[in-house]
Amino acid sequence: MQANLELIVRSTEIDVNGHVNNAKYLEYLEWGREAWYEQAGLHYDVLLAMGVQTVTVNININYRKECRQGDRLTVATTPERAGRSSYVLKQEIVNEKGELCGDAIVTCVTMDSNTRKSRELPPELRSQF
Repeated sequence: MQANLELIVRSTEIDVNGHVNNAKYLEYLEWGREAWYEQAGLHYDVLLAMGVQTVTVNININYRKECRQGDRLTVATTPERAGRSSYVLKQEIVNEKGELCGDAIVTCVTMDSNTRKSRELPPELRSQF
């Protein structure tokens, strides 16, 4: 299942170079992952009720094209693969012209909310892969 999040670049996201600051791309990706969890019915409170939380442990990002104020962007999040306690999401940021502005491979781990140690993926999360 792919989740798409649409957003518009705001003035507060622009740096001194007149384009979106690199750190904001990471925030866009985070918002995209949250949309994916929500679409999958895996809201934070649902995961917490299962006794797990998810944490991002690695992001490999490519900045492909600058984004500027007013640009309309889509953040697409797609599940790639799942391991025992980790999983990988592929994310792309595309502008309204269909141009790839950034892409990332994000590795997350499920951890037990009590012990704070990694824990096997719950079946509800694994089924998304």
